[in-house]
Amino acid sequence: MSYTLEQLGSDIRAALKADPGNAGKQEVCKLVTRVLGDREFIAKHLTADQCKPRKVLYQDPELGFCICGHVYEKPAHGAPHDHGPSWAIYGLAEGDTEMTDWKIVKKGEGGAPSLVEPTVSYVMRPGDAHFYDIGVVHSPKRDGLTRLVRIEGENLDHIKRSNIKAA
Repeated sequence: MSYTLEQLGSDIRAALKADPGNAGKQEVCKLVTRVLGDREFIAKHLTADQCKPRKVLYQDPELGFCICGHVYEKPAHGAPHDHGPSWAIYGLAEGDTEMTDWKIVKKGEGGAPSLVEPTVSYVMRPGDAHFYDIGVVHSPKRDGLTRLVRIEGENLDHIKRSNIKAA
């Protein structure tokens, strides 16, 4: 039997209530890894007609986290960014994503952006899940069809992200 969206939401809520810190978010990574291997879940929820490029599939009424589906059919190269006051977990269901982590070399002030330099690049493959804590700057590079599940600590549609540019 397939993992349902409601079960995933309930399991994430339980993990975050048991430990709202990094250990709880690592438990959420394990839940995301589980769902990434569920072909029925992926076929039902990560379709281009509903998730191109992003759709909030579930928002928890108690804790506010979101389960999002993303489908990129063409290359997509993201700029360095964080998620403002939120954290996120990326989980790859299909395709590869080259991720780059960045460090802030000059903190932005006023209207000036923070300047960042790359520190490490790695490839996420189907089944991989990765936690990006509050303030962690990263950028994705997708060169072909990619489907992913992303958990957001809060709905990123409603937050202001940091002003960040590559140095």
